[in-house]
Amino acid sequence: MKQSDPQADEAFCEQCCRQMERPLEERIKYGFFHVYKPVLDYAPRRSFNSTAEYRAWCEANLPEYLGCNRVLAFGI
Repeated sequence: MKQSDPQADEAFCEQCCRQMERPLEERIKYGFFHVYKPVLDYAPRRSFNSTAEYRAWCEANLPEYLGCNRVLAFGI
């Protein structure tokens, strides 16, 4: 298991404290960003009759890097 670097931890803590000093509106403005999601962004909405139907559609249409595909468990 990787041990944490005390200097990196301290720098991260300081960065968090600086960000918390910003006004809330500014933190919200810079805290979110749009990520293009191929296929998902092509239609305003979709509906499915079951979760199984939705999962099958995801596996057939979405790239794996979006994380919508089933995770296979090894060793079970």
